Amino acid sequence: MASIAYIAASGNRFSHCADSSDSLIAFGTSILVGLWPIDWRLVFKIQAHAKALSALAVYKDTVVTSASDSLVKVWKLSQTDNGNGLFLLVDIVKYGLTAAGPVLQEQQTLSYGKRYALALALACLPSEVPIDVLAVGGTDNSVHLWVRSDDSAFRQFVRSATLTGHEDWIRCLDFQQFSPDQPLVLASGSQDGNVRLWNIEPFENVVKPAISELNDDLLDAFEASLNELGEGEEGGKQISLKKHVLTAKASQRTLQFSVTFDALLIGHEAGLTSLHWRPKTSDESTPTLLSTSTDSSLILWMPSSVGNSATQEGSSIWINYQRFGDVGGQRLGGFIGGIWADGGSEALAWGWSGGWRRWRCNRATNRQDESWHELGAITGHSGPVKGIDWSLSGNYLISTGLDQTTRIHGRIPGSSTSETGHWHELGRPQVHGYDLLDAVFITDLKFASIADEKVVRVFEAPRSFVETLETLRVSKFSEAEVIRVRPSKAESSTDLSPQQARPAGASVPPLGLSNKAVGEGTSQALAVAELDRSRRPFEGELAASTLWPEIEKIFGHGYESISLAVSNSRGFIATACKATSAEHATVRIYDTQNYRLFGEPLAGHVLTVTRIAFSPDDKLILTVSRDRTWRLFELKDGAGFVPVAADKSHARIIWDCAWAPGGKIFATASRDKTVKIWKRKSANANTSWECIETIKTMEAATAVAFSPSTERHRLAIGQENGTIITITTNPGADDGWKTEFTVDSKLAHVGQIHQLSWRPTKDGANSTQLASCSEDVESDETNSSMNREGKVQNYSKRCGTTTPYRGYTAQI
Repeated sequence: MASIAYIAASGNRFSHCADSSDSLIAFGTSILVGLWPIDWRLVFKIQAHAKALSALAVYKDTVVTSASDSLVKVWKLSQTDNGNGLFLLVDIVKYGLTAAGPVLQEQQTLSYGKRYALALALACLPSEVPIDVLAVGGTDNSVHLWVRSDDSAFRQFVRSATLTGHEDWIRCLDFQQFSPDQPLVLASGSQDGNVRLWNIEPFENVVKPAISELNDDLLDAFEASLNELGEGEEGGKQISLKKHVLTAKASQRTLQFSVTFDALLIGHEAGLTSLHWRPKTSDESTPTLLSTSTDSSLILWMPSSVGNSATQEGSSIWINYQRFGDVGGQRLGGFIGGIWADGGSEALAWGWSGGWRRWRCNRATNRQDESWHELGAITGHSGPVKGIDWSLSGNYLISTGLDQTTRIHGRIPGSSTSETGHWHELGRPQVHGYDLLDAVFITDLKFASIADEKVVRVFEAPRSFVETLETLRVSKFSEAEVIRVRPSKAESSTDLSPQQARPAGASVPPLGLSNKAVGEGTSQALAVAELDRSRRPFEGELAASTLWPEIEKIFGHGYESISLAVSNSRGFIATACKATSAEHATVRIYDTQNYRLFGEPLAGHVLTVTRIAFSPDDKLILTVSRDRTWRLFELKDGAGFVPVAADKSHARIIWDCAWAPGGKIFATASRDKTVKIWKRKSANANTSWECIETIKTMEAATAVAFSPSTERHRLAIGQENGTIITITTNPGADDGWKTEFTVDSKLAHVGQIHQLSWRPTKDGANSTQLASCSEDVESDETNSSMNREGKVQNYSKRCGTTTPYRGYTAQI
């Protein structure tokens, strides 16, 4: 069986798509719900909807989700006897119906005509009887207050007041009452970059006429008598201090509440995305408001004096007492949303790229004396993961995705022998302007990548990456590895130590696509030098300070690249591009010593080549294509690779191919729901191959990978629905294939698997980890398992037992 060792996931680009309870954080990641317990390991995910989640709320053990598929779902989180979590679907709500009958029923529809509601907040008014108040903000730049009492005759929400003042769409709302004898405070945030606070409290000494005497004229006259205008100015406009009146009928009485504008919080430089009051604790009563913005800042607001807070009579002065995030980060998309966690001890935010940032408070007797420091959080691709590859040592993994990033994941060993360590994202060597499709390691410190462009780019690790991995004990490099393979003339003419031979880091010029090495003494080099290498990089550092310099560009194809492979000796790389004719459906081989074309392009296919694979001895190249054929090319002295065999047994596109250790057999995976195993008819002839086994799959087979184990053949198969199966033979045999185990969507992916990669081992030992990448924006690592779109999971397997790892990698 398989178990999850590591999941890397990102948050969706919706500001209401995450929430927290006392023990966990739940958030939407693509079409999945991720559960992030308070020990800060992403340990569980489940497919919740058919389309991307857009909103999520948590209350104790209940999670409510909604998505672009127009459904609302209610889930319950429970524990099994063995301590594992179960995420159980309780109800599905669709317009006009509910799957569970009496569990949830539609009570009322609030219509806004041509305007859209963007934010909601629900609370109880400060009264002895339960009276609900619903705040709705939207595209009309106003906050609408709806009131519903407990009177059976008035169970419908009635619009009672409209709060104006914001100059742009209302994006976020939140209520809080700090004690029973204090006002209910509503915070509203807008795209105008400002936060407004409103106090809601009962009227005192208000004559309560009998219900029979109450009429609209009387209410209008009463409200008109309370109108006031402030003398301050906001951008040339007067700030209204009008007291709005809320009226509710309950228990044969009429209750009235005043709504007064209390404070204007100015500090963000762009639109607000979320607002949340700090959870109340028994030892803390000072109100604190968290706000996030597209200017990449998270601000904590509090009254300047506890004795003069919003909970006291009169207006208060609110100050920005903590500010986190980046300066000038608006160009990166800023923060999409933020939440409190761990009872208000931690503040979290996630950005446009989906990565989370996390700050923890060191409590103090006086809130003003609190200190905050940043901690690590989960990260992951924010788009489908298209390619994965292990380093030659097997100590870390590279992944590429349609979010235009390349990421490196590795396991940081525990501080003691009893700790297995944790998987984390350790670097983001390439942040590109095109969708990235694949990457392969040429050495442990050099890789090549392709994107939706005609160029192959080669990158070499900077000194900062080498120092980080050695400090964290992820990997150890020899002196020969640390010295750059091709130092520039300027470097070779000076007396440099091995550590100095590599550049400090890299940066991307404005409007550029190529990472440039940064020299000593530059501002970029100083920023890299200041990184704390005793811990893993945080999201802000990953995005800004872990780039690798680009050392080579390889041209040759007439259309955008589509597939990439590297030989086992790392002497050659092979590339193919999109093609609709035989002229462009070729494979180009390059020598990694000089990056020049080796031999003639390999012709034969008539449509796009979808995968390229070198045989274990690098004497054969196997290619598969959309034209439903596979072709074999053999290395000839002085002639490069020449065609020797071909076959068209598959009925649909062939997605993937893989060689078994020893090079005697290979496998092809096709959309026709079959995986075929091929073997030489003659031991010394590469021109004739026969299909010795056809494995039928439940869904289209989209990825295959042989384990490096030489004891027996073990083949992992990824399918279009995200499941992974492994099949094996008897020891030393090429036939007798049988299913070993299946990793379904509960552990693996829920979208098409694009690639599988077994962790390298020494001397043909049994590989225990399999990485996979998929269309569901997740990558995973497991024992004999694979990676997902946007998330990373890790699975491990040894002799029938499983060992979990934690961290972020493409699925393993």
